[in-house]
Amino acid sequence: MNDDTDMTPDKSKEMAFSCIPLKDAREHLKQVSPIKRLAWGIEQYGTKLALTTSFGIQSSVLLHMVHLLKMGNQIKIIWVDTGYLPPETYQYAEELINLLKIEVTVVQSKLSPARMEALYGQLWQTNSSKDLEKYHQIRKVEPLEEALEAFGIKCWASGVRSNQTNTRSAMTLLDPIRERLSLRPILEWSQKDVFYYMKEHNLPEHPLFKKGFSTIGDWHSSAPDGPNVTGRQTRFGGLKQECGIHISEKK
Repeated sequence: MNDDTDMTPDKSKEMAFSCIPLKDAREHLKQVSPIKRLAWGIEQYGTKLALTTSFGIQSSVLLHMVHLLKMGNQIKIIWVDTGYLPPETYQYAEELINLLKIEVTVVQSKLSPARMEALYGQLWQTNSSKDLEKYHQIRKVEPLEEALEAFGIKCWASGVRSNQTNTRSAMTLLDPIRERLSLRPILEWSQKDVFYYMKEHNLPEHPLFKKGFSTIGDWHSSAPDGPNVTGRQTRFGGLKQECGIHISEKK
């Protein structure tokens, strides 16, 4: 794979917001590699661009690209920590942070896990889609939105891939979402593309990958692939495939 590492943005010039029409920006992004898409976002938005990460199975890919662009300490890398992540995810996060020499901003809900459970119960155990939506709103969507607002973020990049869910199959490389733009540099990549990129660049695997997990979120709502369910079907007890962060509806 071609890393296009010559795409490091010129730090000496002031980065302005893009005035490119959305259609033209999408067309441009289709023609370039994922790392150039990320570089485009940095060039257009500068410090108003953020990258979100979950420190999941494929998270090392975009984090490594930020490292190659030498921007790991200059753009906001936001990690929404729900307080319910598996121990392996916290350990993996430390490994990647140290390896790639990046700075990560951790954001959390204003409600501690204990307080939330006291007020609303263990919302993931009720087998109710509405309770899961409430859980995700409290622990994921609201903390992320508050952080994006506080940092004045105009565009945020993520590792969303189109073959993960039906909802994501309709996404484009650059979409409006909750009054911002969402940039998806590896949208068309397959799991094999992710695997080979990590292999080529000697990036460590999430510890739970070897235990059969192809996607990982909170410990209570993630499961290894099985004979009948794989990928995002293993999440949230099969009730949902999206947590709400990557969809446009504002609760």
